[in-house]
Amino acid sequence: MPAGVCGCCGPLRPRYKRLVDNIFPEDPKDGLSKSDMEKLTFYAVSAPEKLDRIGAYLAERLSRDVVRHRYGNVVIAMEALDQLLMACHSQSIKPFVESFLQMVAKLLESREPDLQVLGTNSFVKFANIEEDTPSYHRRYDFFVSQFSAMCHSTHEDTETRTRIRVAGIKGLQGVVRKTVNDELQAIIWEPQHMDKLIPSMLFNMQDSEDLDRAGHPSTPSGSVSQDGEENPAALAESCFRELLGRAAYGNMNNAVRPVLVHLDNHHLWDPNEFAVSCFRIIMYSIQAQHSHHVIQQVLNHLDTHNKNTPRARAGIVQVLLETVAIAAKGSVGPTVLEVFNTLLKHLRMSVDFELGESSRRNSSTSVSSGRGKESEERIVQNAIIQTIGFFGGNLPDYQRAEVMMFIMGKVPVYGTPCHTLDTVKIGHQGTKRIQTMLLSSLIMVTSGFKSKSMAAALPSPFLDPLFSISLMEDSELRQLVFEILHNIIDRHDNRAKLRGIRIIPNVAALKIKREKISKQDVAFMKKHGQQLYRHIYLGCKEEDNVHKNFELLFTTLAILTIELANEEVVIDLIRLSIALQDMALANEESMPMFIRCGIMALVAAYLNFLSQMIANPPFCQHVSKVIELRSMDAQHLLPEHIFRDKCPIPESLDKEDRLLYFQTADMAECLAGPGYNAERLSIPYIPQVTDEDRLTRRKSFVDTISLQVDIVSNSLPDKSQLAEEITFETLKKAIDTTGLEEQEREKRRQVMEKFQKAPFEEIAAHCESKANMLQDRLAQIFELTIRPPPSPSGVVSISSGHTQHQSVPVYEMKFPDLCVY
Repeated sequence: MPAGVCGCCGPLRPRYKRLVDNIFPEDPKDGLSKSDMEKLTFYAVSAPEKLDRIGAYLAERLSRDVVRHRYGNVVIAMEALDQLLMACHSQSIKPFVESFLQMVAKLLESREPDLQVLGTNSFVKFANIEEDTPSYHRRYDFFVSQFSAMCHSTHEDTETRTRIRVAGIKGLQGVVRKTVNDELQAIIWEPQHMDKLIPSMLFNMQDSEDLDRAGHPSTPSGSVSQDGEENPAALAESCFRELLGRAAYGNMNNAVRPVLVHLDNHHLWDPNEFAVSCFRIIMYSIQAQHSHHVIQQVLNHLDTHNKNTPRARAGIVQVLLETVAIAAKGSVGPTVLEVFNTLLKHLRMSVDFELGESSRRNSSTSVSSGRGKESEERIVQNAIIQTIGFFGGNLPDYQRAEVMMFIMGKVPVYGTPCHTLDTVKIGHQGTKRIQTMLLSSLIMVTSGFKSKSMAAALPSPFLDPLFSISLMEDSELRQLVFEILHNIIDRHDNRAKLRGIRIIPNVAALKIKREKISKQDVAFMKKHGQQLYRHIYLGCKEEDNVHKNFELLFTTLAILTIELANEEVVIDLIRLSIALQDMALANEESMPMFIRCGIMALVAAYLNFLSQMIANPPFCQHVSKVIELRSMDAQHLLPEHIFRDKCPIPESLDKEDRLLYFQTADMAECLAGPGYNAERLSIPYIPQVTDEDRLTRRKSFVDTISLQVDIVSNSLPDKSQLAEEITFETLKKAIDTTGLEEQEREKRRQVMEKFQKAPFEEIAAHCESKANMLQDRLAQIFELTIRPPPSPSGVVSISSGHTQHQSVPVYEMKFPDLCVY
């Protein structure tokens, strides 16, 4: 009787359990029974309400088999689960999925690599199934953690380690595909998950880079190597691109921040090849309108790590260059000026670090390490300049004009608050260093800049400080200023044809491109022409001019002639040339002979170019005659000879031989025809003193005060000299005023002639300069006379870079005798 009872228990079991038991053969090596699997599948499709029970029972059997190490049955159970998942797409699949995920988790928790790979493959198949309805309660936190741990596998066997890592990457890819499109699974973008996902992918990508660096070749393309083994680096990169491509606007920060943290933790900014490749992938994977988020993140990271090693900061800046280079082709967003502001701030900080290290080096004995630190800071500075120039050069013209103004506003100019701040903190050397670097970046920004109107390209707030820098006693700074002007003024790319100061025999062969000057440009020259001529005139007589300075001056004059010269401007340029020649001949400022000969050569080269550009045969003949005579008797006055190495320079210029110089009367006669007002050539060009002379004061504050003290002390007459000896000759000179009257009459005639024939702009500039001189004198008087009360101890306190005078009570102050009554 008991045996009969036991025999009828089998048929009394639920049908789904019997169907599940039947798929497992007696010998697991035989594999899944296909016929029994078809019966189970048909039953599951016919009775979907039984799916949850089928899943629970399969999970129970799988857990038991895992514990008992019956791995053959485990494989059969997972295969059955996969087929059921692919066959069933009903509402009842939700509870079955929970059982399925529990079984996958059970496999992933085991220490057997084969089971981990098996569970991962099943999860990937599940991830590719599109569900009809979203899941409200399903979470993937465990799978993110487990797959991330598999990506960092350190198994002893290389092949097994690769298999586990590939499985982990595939699992993460499955999580991404399953969650990023589900609005209910937005939690996957939270930092706790991104901090596991992103570093796992980067770790495998980085591991491949390390192998390449060690000399082991990696798979060039695709995810499968030559021996059939999948490449973790290629899979990781594919998953990384897919994740970034699905990132929405609000998730960009959480996706980029772990990348920066990973690069910090693994010290991948120096060298930064891997960092650059990562951000290239990021910029090409995300949507174009999100580019400014990435740039903002890198900028913030640069601010946070402003005290890192110079090479690390240079690596971050170079990464920023790559991101900016890609973003500039699309949408950069509102971060344009912020990028430049941050870069300029770090440029200033790098100069501070360099000068601080230099001062410490001078006070210590470690010379080699100090020089190494200084050179590393130069690497940072060059990277910043390159980034500024490249970014600015790829912006639209309207944004580039704003950037030019922004950078020029950061250039320290003598006499402005910005320069005062720089002088206090970093001194003259640091100020010059910053000026050089900012002007170099401006050259890169203005390269290729094309503006229809010069007034828009060179507004006064940009032009005035630029010209102020051109008056400094530094040939390198003046060269940078003229190169910036060339980039802006040369709108037809003629500069390359004019390179090198020389006597051009046939200007027509250069095929110079030019257009008729517009009304806007005519108005610009009327407003700023005198300013341009003045700075060219003053720039020619600087004693530290070299060959390149004269080349740039010649190019400046030639480009002005091509782009902005009408008949009136041509006359002004000829007047300027004659004034330069007269300045070199008179030599009232005791210029070196090389500078005088260089000016003569510059005038010859330019007038030769100008005469052919205006196509005036008599003018061309006169210029050619002078050049021919110089080539025979005074070769040192021609550019081909004076700028040649080891050119013999005479001790003096022969002023008597008028045929060697360009004559105003002859040129006026050549231009006497219609179109040119040749009478204006008789008015000598005289540069007017403007407010820029005060702004470009070339002495430091201490030098200026000492100079004022010397002037005051020297101006006080000696008492022994007050009593002058009165003689007959002294009385005769005092009575005889005929000579003074003639001088006064001649002076009045010159003033009348000037106001009758000189252009209005020159007269206005002259009157304005007088007003500015009066204001400057009053300001100097007030500065010398109105001073704060002195400190009782005679010591001036300095705090935060500013001078502070401590006040004393009035009854303790000592007043001069003249002030007491």
